[in-house]
Amino acid sequence: MEQRHFLGTRLRHLLDQLDGDVARVYTDLGLPGFRPRYTPVIRIIATHGPRSIRDLAGTIGVTHSAISQTVNQMHRDGLVELHPGDDARHRIVHLTHHARTILPTLDAEWHATTAAARQLDAELPHPLGDLVDAALEALGERPMRDRILDHLDHPAPPPHEP
Repeated sequence: MEQRHFLGTRLRHLLDQLDGDVARVYTDLGLPGFRPRYTPVIRIIATHGPRSIRDLAGTIGVTHSAISQTVNQMHRDGLVELHPGDDARHRIVHLTHHARTILPTLDAEWHATTAAARQLDAELPHPLGDLVDAALEALGERPMRDRILDHLDHPAPPPHEP
């Protein structure tokens, strides 16, 4: 079986390579343990002020659960503080002094990473960001599950438990 058939595995491998190398750059810059997924949160709050978890999720384009987990880890790492919102169900995310002190380093890394991504895009037949956007849009129109079921001749019955 050709390797290209394992799309999910290859996509995870690509993401692991990208995130792993960015994380190593953070370590090189004196920020060991800093995770690439923290940067969008910090940049949004630094630019637009404190935000609710719901606002962050919508702006970044991830689920509420995903951003909530990220923010909780950032809180444990001393990068954000959580304050109650107008409604007890909402938490407002604020940057800590520590997060504000590392902003110049994060900005330099962001610009370098953006330049490196443009360079990678120039080496590819199609820009990676454009392909990701197109894939997300297509899956938003018609989920992968529906596509798979269209090609599944006879679904196998679930295995019987003893």
